Amino acid sequence: GVVGDNGAGKSTLMKVLAGLYSPNRGELLIQGRSVRLHSPRDARDLGIEMVYQDLALAGNMRIHENIFLGREHTRKVLGFIPLVDHKANAVRAQEHLDRLRIQVKSVNQRVEELSGGQRQAVAIARATAFDARVVIMDEPTAALAIKEVRKVLDLIKDLRNHGIGVILISHRLDDIFYVSDRIMVLFHGRNFAEAPLSKTDRNEVIGLGDGVNAIAIE
Repeated sequence: GVVGDNGAGKSTLMKVLAGLYSPNRGELLIQGRSVRLHSPRDARDLGIEMVYQDLALAGNMRIHENIFLGREHTRKVLGFIPLVDHKANAVRAQEHLDRLRIQVKSVNQRVEELSGGQRQAVAIARATAFDARVVIMDEPTAALAIKEVRKVLDLIKDLRNHGIGVILISHRLDDIFYVSDRIMVLFHGRNFAEAPLSKTDRNEVIGLGDGVNAIAIE
């Protein structure tokens, strides 16, 4: 879980990890190996996916089309002409949603017909459909109704059962304390403090956001 005031550098750090920004210094290690990310494609190739706050879904397209957008399964016509295999994509999308225990009426529903929580779930499904190792989520519950927040948080918690790590950015400490194992506090662009959640509490984290009590959990 990553927390900090507005301007602390949370979204910038995540965009560096997702390959959108190039760092001007420092080192990024993946499984002990130093890497340079020049684009989001580089990050995806290494198993790093990001779910943005605006979700970046195509509302006029179906659920299965969004999940495989840009990475569709194809079939050959006349032996060499590739065409999108919509039926295969729909079947695979349903199988993937079932694995994540995401319930929708049909994978043929258009995204614009879904609730906010369902859209967030589709965005998470898309991010995890291609062997993701780490999924970065930027304020995933910010625009959700209260009754949908817990469903999305439970989905995030369940990703660990699939061997997927999650980096969660949120202003909602209840979300952080519900799903995270460890918390990091950013302050003026620096990793000001971090700790397992079992060794800190909300009041201490709030104090760290004000730039105090850093020694308590470093």
